Amino acid sequence: MTSVLSHPNQFRERTATRRRYLMCPPEHFAVRYAINPWMDPRVPVDRARASNQWAALRDTYRELGHRVDELPARPGLPDMVFAANGATVLDGIVLGARFRHRERRAEAAAHRVWFGAAGFRRVVRPRYVNEGEGDLLVVGAPGDRVLLAGTGFRTDPRAHAEAAAVLGCPVLPLQLVDPRFYHLDTALAVLDADTVAWLPEAFSAPSRELVEARFPNAVVADPADAAVLGLNAVSDGRHVVLSAQAPRLAGQLAERGFEPVPVDVSELLKGGGGVKCCTLEVRI
Repeated sequence: MTSVLSHPNQFRERTATRRRYLMCPPEHFAVRYAINPWMDPRVPVDRARASNQWAALRDTYRELGHRVDELPARPGLPDMVFAANGATVLDGIVLGARFRHRERRAEAAAHRVWFGAAGFRRVVRPRYVNEGEGDLLVVGAPGDRVLLAGTGFRTDPRAHAEAAAVLGCPVLPLQLVDPRFYHLDTALAVLDADTVAWLPEAFSAPSRELVEARFPNAVVADPADAAVLGLNAVSDGRHVVLSAQAPRLAGQLAERGFEPVPVDVSELLKGGGGVKCCTLEVRI
């Protein structure tokens, strides 16, 4: 059992801050190809069930007081529901995505068009492959922010310097080594300005050392919870919306003073995504 002394921030009061999110309904969600270990075209997808789960997630955010904008789905782009991969937004600057797999490449343009129409003045088309908030996670308080930047399966390491230059934020590169956790946001969740939850086994040894040094009080997830993408979670600093199939992680978060909000997104897991994959934070 974890002791109180092991985590001095365990019982401090957590404060929620209102967030703005962009989501895309799963109107065309399907698993027609396999570009990650979770996808199996032989397994049927219940699109109605996926739509109901997505709507419940969207409504959960709104009930928590957050703003949710909707990106129109486009035919022929079944993974567009995973909106977090389409951009990274910080201080109103939009760094667009460039997808590694051809099946998803048209999603990047759809995101850029939406942000341009929504009045964002600086929308950057990247030179190198980066898959948005899948591999670029913002952590820290304003004025002391860092980009946790994943690589190993999707995002090109050269994209890290590009992201730092565009978003004006230093980068902490982290290498992923387990193909099940092909994006950083499947193996690590930002909980507040100085707390993360993660699965150490998903990272290279040097990257584990970097995370442990920066986040000594990190929540270490049970591998079984990580295996249902429990770490693919969204936090407003107090409430943590996460997979209903990750009960141990929910208990760990509650012990630290967070308020877990379980949501069933199991049908979307067939595409290799969870709560965070469906949720792009728009920081203005």
